[in-house]
Amino acid sequence: MNWTGLESLVSGVNKYSTAFGRIWLSMVFVFRVLVFVVAAQKVWGDESRDFECNTRQPGCTNICYDHIFPISHIRLWALQLIFVTCPSLMVMAHVKYREGKDMKYVKLHPGSHLYANPGKKRGGLWWTYLLSLVFKAGFDSSFLYILHRIYHGYDLPRLSKCSLDPCPNTVDCFISRPTEKKIFMLFMVVSSALCIFMCICEMVYLIGKRIAKLLRIRRDNENLNKEKIRKGGKSTALTQLIEINALF
Repeated sequence: MNWTGLESLVSGVNKYSTAFGRIWLSMVFVFRVLVFVVAAQKVWGDESRDFECNTRQPGCTNICYDHIFPISHIRLWALQLIFVTCPSLMVMAHVKYREGKDMKYVKLHPGSHLYANPGKKRGGLWWTYLLSLVFKAGFDSSFLYILHRIYHGYDLPRLSKCSLDPCPNTVDCFISRPTEKKIFMLFMVVSSALCIFMCICEMVYLIGKRIAKLLRIRRDNENLNKEKIRKGGKSTALTQLIEINALF
């Protein structure tokens, strides 16, 4: 798979991201994609070829291998990386939609713009960005759960027992380089957990920033109303409209 093309595509969302988003993207492509492409695929490339069981019964080794490795770690991680990086494309698509809408508006109303900055996280784009973070954290969490569920934890035993047909009895099966494979598996699990943590931090940052902005606008509106009342004027719905517009 051409991971370089995916990296260049997803990296385009960097200019719309917060500092947490830039750190998340660096972690994905340095600690996950790079390690996956350079090392993990080579480490896990021999699990089928060098898988051995102490029997010569035809079909027993294949059945035991399928039981111990229901899905390859490499393919599972490849799917995980694809699912985790795709939500970022939602943000880029929304920005492109805004830019196209703004261009049409400029043609009909020369000299004015519908969006002062199409990439600014306001209104629908803010919700799209927040939803992309939820999806990224959700996909990473789901794949960590799937890996834990399939392999009954994040461990690779040196010796596995297998008694499935057509094995004549309970046989011992061995995988190649279990310690090295376990180290890489734990590395991918920890890096996924850190990416989930960064997504949660970014969600808290965005929501906290939005709440702080609303509180500041409400405080300014209250001060404005008090000033108008003090001068004998009446507060209008304009302050309420300003507060509502802050949400969009």
